[in-house]
This record gives sequence, structure tokens and C-alpha cells, in this order.
Amino acid sequence: EVRGDRLRVVFAGTPEFAVPCLHALLSGPEHVVGVYSQPDRPAGRGRKLTPSPVKSAAEAAGIPVFTPESLRTVEARAALGALAPDLVVVVAFGMILSPKVLAIPRLGCWNVHASLLPRWRGAAPIQRAIEAGDEQTGVCLMQMEKGLDTGPVFASLSTPIDGNETASVVHDRLAQLGARVLRQGLDALAAGTLAQPEIQAEQGVSYAHKLEKSECQLDFHQSALQLHNRVRAFNPTPIAQADIQGESVQLLATQVVPGEHNHAPGTIIGVSKVGIDLACASGVLRVTQLRRAGGKIISAADYLNARADLRALAQTLAAR
Repeated sequence: EVRGDRLRVVFAGTPEFAVPCLHALLSGPEHVVGVYSQPDRPAGRGRKLTPSPVKSAAEAAGIPVFTPESLRTVEARAALGALAPDLVVVVAFGMILSPKVLAIPRLGCWNVHASLLPRWRGAAPIQRAIEAGDEQTGVCLMQMEKGLDTGPVFASLSTPIDGNETASVVHDRLAQLGARVLRQGLDALAAGTLAQPEIQAEQGVSYAHKLEKSECQLDFHQSALQLHNRVRAFNPTPIAQADIQGESVQLLATQVVPGEHNHAPGTIIGVSKVGIDLACASGVLRVTQLRRAGGKIISAADYLNARADLRALAQTLAAR
């Protein structure tokens, strides 16, 4: 097999989001000479060491996989250099690449990022876009440089965000769009038609800080819409939480019920099979799907069946 004229590419990625991009790369004429991923991590109830989704996909395709703890050592950089990559493609790898690493491949490093840059640079762009109530998001293919997601952009693809979509749904759609924008970029590079990347605008920069457990507890002194967006953004992880009549539960799905009220934030003002209505600073948040500690996801109707005190409250509210 003659490999001299084929583009030598190293892929670096870790989570499920990056797998469609790896497959898009493997579907083309490029020669994938190696895949970098984060080291195996404990997962599941048994905390068994588990390979990343990208590592599993690469091994299934017969590609050599490298999982160094860091790329900051001389040895790690030498190992990457020994693969003689023309290009390194990075998708949700989870490590910052130093200028010395960025300089190794002849064509530098490309990154697929899950936002419309310069909005939502950083660790959690999908979740922060939903939490902010953004009506659209997308993916960018960019040339990496020293800063965090600051590099010039070759191409982007956008998609609307429906007001009830969760991070899980948007994540899966963006993973496919990421694969498409990467394949388009590689094909343009091969055809000699790849345009110069555009420097990002200085206006509209925002940072998508990683999600913290402390953000999960809902504060009903916010509006119903803000809380609904947070519930969507935090599903499937780390999942929003609230107290319902003395029990802390996880909220998986909610609705915004329009209309004004004069109840204190957090008060239950409606209980029925369709949902549990909680007063917010403005508007009402209706909880339709939830999970009790250690339990499975259930509907509001199933939750009511398990709680006689809420059924009694429903009768009291109905009598008013």
C-alpha cells in the first residue's frame, strides 16, 4: 500500500460526541496513523476501569491508540512526532495542547467545537447555550492556536434549538453536524479549495464554564423559564434537583405554565396527573418527569401514586 501521497492524520478525542467525527475521518482517503484519547477511567456501579468511547471505536477499527496522562512531557511529544502527522484533528479531547504540540503537524491542529464561535468557548457549550435560552447553536471547524477556542474558523453549520429539547438531544444532533463539517473541511483540503480560516469576531465572546454540582439545586426565586432551561441543559447530567414537599428529587422534564400568581417561590400551587406546579419568581414551573433517590425516571402521575400527602394536598387545592 502506497502511503506517501495520503494525508497522515492523528485523531484526538474522548467522549461519545467525538465518535462520529472519528468515523467521518475513517470514511475518507486520509491515513489515520493513530488515535489519542484520555486514559481509561472508573465507570458504573463497580467503578471498573473503562475505555473512552473514542478508544473503543478506534480499537474496533484497528487503529493504534495512545492514552498518555499528559502531552506536556518531552517523551509524549516525541511519540506524537514519531507518527509524522500532517494534521491532528481534535474533538472534545479534554487536554489543553501546548504551542509545542500544536507545532508538530505540518498543517497544525484542527478542532471541531460544539458552538457558533465566539459564543460559548470552553468546556460546556451545549449545556450553556440551552441554559441561556439560545434559539440556535451549531458547530465550528477551526485552526487551533494557543488560546481556548480562539482560533480562526474554516466553516460552521448551525441548527435551531427547540424550547423543549434537552442537552442529550442537541448533543447527538451536533455530534452528527460536527462529523459533517469535518468531512467537508478535509474534502476541501484534498481538493485544494479550502479557504483561509476567518478570525473570530471580538464582539459576542462568551465562556461556557463546566457544569458544577452546586448548580443543580433549583432556586425558585428565578423565573419559570430560567429554571425550565436549566432542567433541559442539565439532562442527562448532572440533572437539576428540587424539593417537593420535603423530598429532594431530580427533575428530568418540566413545562412553563404562563400566568401570574401571588405565592411564595417554591410553593406547590397545583397537583394533578399532568404535573406538579411550583411557584417561581415569575410564572409557574410544572414538573412532568422526575426521579426519586435511587429510583428510575417516573411520570408525575406515578409520583403522586407514591405520595399520599401530595394526593391530600391536591384535594385541598381543588377545594379552594
